Amino acid sequence: MTFGEKLLNARTAINLSQIELGEKVGVSARTLYSYEQGGKYPRRSTLDRLAETLNVTAAYLMNEEETNTQVNLDNERFLSKARKDFGYKGAKSAQNLLDQASVLFAGGELDEESMDLVHQALTEMFFDAKAKAREKFTPKSIKNRKE
Repeated sequence: MTFGEKLLNARTAINLSQIELGEKVGVSARTLYSYEQGGKYPRRSTLDRLAETLNVTAAYLMNEEETNTQVNLDNERFLSKARKDFGYKGAKSAQNLLDQASVLFAGGELDEESMDLVHQALTEMFFDAKAKAREKFTPKSIKNRKE
């Protein structure tokens, strides 16, 4: 299924018109029409808002062979939060962490519960480390302005 077909199916599955979905994600109905019919693709930020609103993942929408609407949901949420809290560089660091973690388990099998625990621990450690780094390396003059 193409991106446009998946978008259309996900939108109609939750009974939203193009106008309603457009209002929720900040694009026009005409833009949504071009995504659904014209083979056009959104920017990453719009794609993330579409996926969140439609309760599917961006990976599902963008991969024509993917049938699991929730594929990589935890990773997408983690990366989205990292991008929101720490910008592009923070998201890139988070992606590198996920890539390195997946290499650790290459060739081995973990059950779903164990993978969830590993992902949760990595997520917590990442955000703790970023918060400590922000505290340690933010100049006092900037800290004082925020207070």
